Amino acid sequence: MSSVDVVIPCYRYGHFLRDCVQTVLAQTGVTLRVLIIDDASPDNTAEVAQELARGDSRVHVLKHATNRGHIATFNEGITWAAADYMVLLSADDCLLPGALTRSARLMDDHPSVGLVFGRAIVQESDRREVVATPPGLGPGTRILSGIEFIHLSRAKNIVLAPTVVVRTSLQKQLGGYSAQLTHSGDMEMWLRFAAHGKVGFVDENQAIYRRHTANMSKGYSPEQDLAQRKAAIEGVLSSCAPVLPNVDDLRTWFARELALDAVRSASGAFNEGAMVLSARLCDAALKIDPHVAMTCSWLVLACKRRVGRRASQFLRPAVHLVRQLLMR
Repeated sequence: MSSVDVVIPCYRYGHFLRDCVQTVLAQTGVTLRVLIIDDASPDNTAEVAQELARGDSRVHVLKHATNRGHIATFNEGITWAAADYMVLLSADDCLLPGALTRSARLMDDHPSVGLVFGRAIVQESDRREVVATPPGLGPGTRILSGIEFIHLSRAKNIVLAPTVVVRTSLQKQLGGYSAQLTHSGDMEMWLRFAAHGKVGFVDENQAIYRRHTANMSKGYSPEQDLAQRKAAIEGVLSSCAPVLPNVDDLRTWFARELALDAVRSASGAFNEGAMVLSARLCDAALKIDPHVAMTCSWLVLACKRRVGRRASQFLRPAVHLVRQLLMR
């Protein structure tokens, strides 16, 4: 039976912690250990964690005397892990029944796979929604080459972290999370795994991702998100150049995809009346890839800016039709 270590960093999520841990302990088909790392939470995290440890010998607890931040806590969990596979699970998220068995079985059957992810259910308040499969992936469980996964990502993070199970030996080989990538660390890590091995996709709902006002990602502006993703991509291309084929072509492709995404964000900001932000995102897009000014997306946005927001809203159906015709 395969073994899985589940690391649960927790800071001010004591009210979520019990539900999270119980969904892990309820997993079957694998040998489990759980490590809760209390990052000096000011709430009742320590009390809940100790109670869970007393109730199940598979649960272990570490408590920081001072707050170290999520990156250092993640990396501490990576150091602790010793099982065949490992999971970094935020204390506000949950696993769904059978998730670890499905992921472990796929990696057992395919030793070249270093990372497995799946579909997720996003929960916001009392509302749940299944996240769509990334475009281009198609239905069914499948194995992707690293390059296939990289191209599927299109310079975005297409994987929700609670669905991810990784091969512990490869994780330790790749090292921990970058302290500079406080927002895009997950994306950088997935790309790093893809540079060094295959990626598995389980076509099942594997986890519940809880969306709320305290999510760390909520504190980043579109410009900060763009800058963090750019830094993540540059980090991967630099550190993984020896194992990535045609790295210069890949750098050019990433730049175009990231610039196009900046233009799409600029267009959205324009539609919402955030003209200053839209202009800044346009400038960022040109700095990333000046050739983006020759794309259909850029030309459409330029036309919208010329005619003004009110007129562009009136013409939006016609613009959408023209864009569809140009993309055929």
